Amino acid sequence: METNDVPGRAPSADTAARVREVIAAAGVSQREFARRIVMDPSKLSRSLSGTRRFTAAELARIADEGRVDAGRLLGVLPQEQVPAVVAPVEGGRPLQIVRETVRLIAEHGFHAVRVADIARACATSTAAIHYHFPGRADLLEAAVRWCMDEDTARRAARLAAADDAVAELAQLIELQTPRTGQQRRQWAVWLDLWAEAARSTAVGRLHAEYYRQWRETVADVVRRGVAQGVFRQELDPEAAALTLTALIDGLATQVLASGTAGTGPEEMHTALERHVRTALLKAP
Repeated sequence: METNDVPGRAPSADTAARVREVIAAAGVSQREFARRIVMDPSKLSRSLSGTRRFTAAELARIADEGRVDAGRLLGVLPQEQVPAVVAPVEGGRPLQIVRETVRLIAEHGFHAVRVADIARACATSTAAIHYHFPGRADLLEAAVRWCMDEDTARRAARLAAADDAVAELAQLIELQTPRTGQQRRQWAVWLDLWAEAARSTAVGRLHAEYYRQWRETVADVVRRGVAQGVFRQELDPEAAALTLTALIDGLATQVLASGTAGTGPEEMHTALERHVRTALLKAP
């Protein structure tokens, strides 16, 4: 069981009530608040319901986002003793730390990135980094979750802009083709996290959940295409999604690994379009 209560602190039920007040004052949904503090939404829900206790690092991130003192959340400081709020970092300090961590991972690889490097990029101290994320495992998990959320949001925006299933699939393929610097950095991070997922149970679970959601997104598009009559009626949506996502992963890895000498993004895009045309589209 996860526990971080110490003698003299308020009962966890009181802490949960204070966290609810912070979320309500933020004026956003519980899921959006979880995203802002880089916390698993299910963990936040369980902590608020009393079946799980907040960790010290989570309370630090909640306090930072809500611009209150962590002592107030724990009931240590009466309201009149809460210190004045310092000027906030855009998006909140936890998100700044995670964004810089992701950028540094893309440039140097996770195991080459030191906490001191992250602190320097955030113009803060290593103590401040540890305050929000006590260990490297906490930082990596937060980085994975942030990448997942960002990727999910980009996919949703692309799908909303499409007219039918064929256009939806074309948008997903375009999004996954590493043409721009941002797309290449995103893939560089994913490749590094894949390797870490093979060694880390926590990251492995996140990786499995992300890929379950990603494949289900593709399967839903295929399912809609079959219903619309633009994809072959005999298609198995799950099998088609597994094949297409595996092809995307393999080709993107080749693009990043081969540089200018091997497979390029245009070749990748052409190969994916050919696969959709020959394996998924209904014959004219």
